[in-house]
Amino acid sequence: MTAADRSGSPAPRGPLQGVKVIEIAGLGPGPYAAMLLADMGADVVRVDRPGPVSGQPELYALARGRRSLAVDMKKAEGLATLLDLVDTADILIEGFRPGVAERLGFGPDVCHSRNARLVYARMTGWGQDGPFSRMAGHDLNYLGLTGALTLLQSSADSPPPSPPGFIADFGGGGLMMAFGIVSALHEAQRSGSGQVVDAAMVDGVASLTTLIYSMTAQGRWNMDRPGTNFCDGAAPYYAVYETADGKYLAVAPIEPQFYATMIELLGLTLDELPDREDPANWAELKELLAGIFRTKPREHWTGLFDGTDACVTPVLNFAEARQHPHNAARGTFVEEFGVVQPAPAPRLGGTPAAITRPPAVPGAHSREVLLDWGLSAERVGTLIDSGVVTERPA
Repeated sequence: MTAADRSGSPAPRGPLQGVKVIEIAGLGPGPYAAMLLADMGADVVRVDRPGPVSGQPELYALARGRRSLAVDMKKAEGLATLLDLVDTADILIEGFRPGVAERLGFGPDVCHSRNARLVYARMTGWGQDGPFSRMAGHDLNYLGLTGALTLLQSSADSPPPSPPGFIADFGGGGLMMAFGIVSALHEAQRSGSGQVVDAAMVDGVASLTTLIYSMTAQGRWNMDRPGTNFCDGAAPYYAVYETADGKYLAVAPIEPQFYATMIELLGLTLDELPDREDPANWAELKELLAGIFRTKPREHWTGLFDGTDACVTPVLNFAEARQHPHNAARGTFVEEFGVVQPAPAPRLGGTPAAITRPPAVPGAHSREVLLDWGLSAERVGTLIDSGVVTERPA
C-alpha cells in the first residue's frame, strides 16, 4: 500500500513523480517553490519543528500537496533522522540566513558527503554572500535595492508605492528557486553530481528587470524619469481609466493596430485625434480618453470590447476574478479543502499538475513518511516514543 493509498489522497501524476524533496519548514518563497514542485508530482516532505500548532494550518493553501514530519533537530537523534532522509532525497530546500544550516548540522558539505546527487536549494533575500547577506529584509527592500520599485512610480515627483509582498518573494524568489532546482536536478540526473542552488530574491528581481535594461540601451526607456515611459503610466494607450460607476478598465492597446481597433469601437477616427506617437500629445489624449470612459459604467465597456483586439479589459477584485467567464472556463481558480485558490500552473498536456492533498498539520504524517523513506518500524516507534519525532492526528 502506498502513502497515497493510506492517506486517501490521489497519487501524484505530474512530471516530477518519483522525485523526493525535503522542505525545511519556512515562510514565503521557499514554501511556494515547494508547492510548485508538489503540484508537479514530487513527493515533498515538510520538516516541521515540534511544539504547539497555531492558527489553521489545514487551510494554509501555500502548504498544499505535501506531507509533514515533525522532528526535533536540536537533538542528536533528530538530526540523524533528517540526515538519513537526505541519503535518499533528490532535493533539499532551506530558507535560513547564511551559515545557520551549517550550525544546525545539515549544511551542504554534510549533506553532499552523504548524497553526492543532492540538489541543495537555499532561499534567502540577499544571497549567500555580499555585504547585506546576513541582514534581514523583505520584498519591499529587494525591490528598492534593484531599482525595480521605481518601475511602479506614477511620476518622478511621487514616492514609489508599497506593493504587497509577492513580486520579489514569489516572482524573484520562489519561481526562480523552482527554476534553479529543476535545472540542477536535470544536471544531477545527467552527471550524477548535485550542487547548491543559491536563490536570492534580490538576484531574481534584478533578472525580472532585464527588459527594462534592454529598452534603455535601445533608447526606448528612461530609467531616470519614472512615469514618463510608454508602459509605466504616461502613455494614453497603457493606463487604467475610471468608469461611470467608479470602477476601472485596464486599457493597453500598445500596438498601433490594436489602438486603431479601440478607437474605432469608441466611434472615433484616428484622423480626428492627436498623433499618439508624439509624447507631447499624451496628456491631451489621456484626458480625452478618460472623459469618454467616465461616461459609461464598466459593464458597458466590457460588453463593447470583449472578444476584440482592443486590449481593454476590466480591473477586477479577487471575488470578481474568480467568477469571470474566462477564468471559470479555464479553471484558473479552484476550491479544494474548503479554500478557494489558484489552480496549479503552468499546464502540461501529457503529465498535468494537480493538488494531491490538503495542507498538513505539522507532524500529521511523521510515522508514514519515515516508513516510506526506509526507516525501520522499530526505529520509527522509538523516535516517536522518545519525543524526538512528534506524531499528530491529521
